[in-house]
Amino acid sequence: MALYEHVFLSRQDISNQQVEQLVETYRGVLEANGGSVGKVENWGLKTLTYRIKKNRKAYYTLMNIDAPSAAVQEMERQMRFNEDILRYITIRVDEHEDAQSVMMQKRDDRPRRGGRDDRGDRGDRPRRDDDRPRRDRDDDRPRRSRDDSE
Repeated sequence: MALYEHVFLSRQDISNQQVEQLVETYRGVLEANGGSVGKVENWGLKTLTYRIKKNRKAYYTLMNIDAPSAAVQEMERQMRFNEDILRYITIRVDEHEDAQSVMMQKRDDRPRRGGRDDRGDRGDRPRRDDDRPRRDRDDDRPRRSRDDSE
């Protein structure tokens, strides 16, 4: 059987218990078709980048699935009919990660990205210590006045 990571977004106005019921419903669909669900992570209520079906927030849930493709297709088919599911994505993976996903890690646990001092050598660019306004690239060409309409 193939391994999948499945993330779905559910409406903000349902409760956490209803999200759990959705997970159990789809777990039953997968198990009835010969699959199994490993780890389930509820990422909680998060703000969406853009509105989806008039919703600004959604509950995010991750499921690690070990199932045949027919079982996954049946689960996705049933998700299309459920009005509580806003979006879903299923990705085939080579192996499931045992650790927490990146979304569940605290910000302190994540690897740090470099700050402004970590940019490396900026070449032969001089440092700007003066308060002069920066010029646009096109400032050295003469400007046409508005009266010069042809």
